[in-house]
Amino acid sequence: MGIFKIKLIILTGILFLLVGCSGNPDYKLLQAKKASISTESVSDRSIEYRILTQDRLEISLYKDPQQGADAEGGLGQSMNSNGLLVNAAGYVPLPLIGKVKVVGLTQTQAADRITLKYKKYLNTPTVYVEVLNKRIFVLGEVKNPGVVKLNNEKMTLFEALANAGDLTDSAIRNEIMILSNSPTKGMQLRKVDLTNFEKMHYASLMLRPNDIVYVKPSDWKAFKVASDNYTTPFETITKLAAPFVTLKYLK
Repeated sequence: MGIFKIKLIILTGILFLLVGCSGNPDYKLLQAKKASISTESVSDRSIEYRILTQDRLEISLYKDPQQGADAEGGLGQSMNSNGLLVNAAGYVPLPLIGKVKVVGLTQTQAADRITLKYKKYLNTPTVYVEVLNKRIFVLGEVKNPGVVKLNNEKMTLFEALANAGDLTDSAIRNEIMILSNSPTKGMQLRKVDLTNFEKMHYASLMLRPNDIVYVKPSDWKAFKVASDNYTTPFETITKLAAPFVTLKYLK
């Protein structure tokens, strides 16, 4: 069999492999049936963060200055510079009043509950509560995927993508996937079309803390990655066989 025929057979085999791998559905994440994708808009009320276990809270207590310096006892400002960890049971340990359950509460509700407990020991106490580890995760076809720290109660999709360095050229812009975990409705998946201004609503662009933003790759990107996986072994074999082919021609 001639060298040309051998090369033709190898090339045909590679083409069949490439055609087969182009339909590989495992490369894209968060695949779901259309019926399971929510189009529900996010309201300001639904965005308000509720404290979870393993959150770190900045808790500061401001007391009545008339009580004097002897009442400070570490209660003047922040109780812990690194934040207080909410344990698996949902409690945070606080000086003077002991453990307080805060899981499931908003920051304002947690502050009110802690304030009420301190009123048994202090005159007109004021408590400030802030969750330190609020963040959003941006994955997929963005230039800098990773964790985006959330300093406010909410962030828009455009802000999250800007923090991730913008979309890559391989990004699908009309199906940005957003995965949320609602305390009442569980896991929800919704998509946003950034290419159609008329269908775009501000509420649908709002992100909650701990949301996962996933930018899907184009079919060509998925094909390219899959084809690289199949062609790499053939490239290795070709490089190994090249010296022997050269020697044969020299003879």
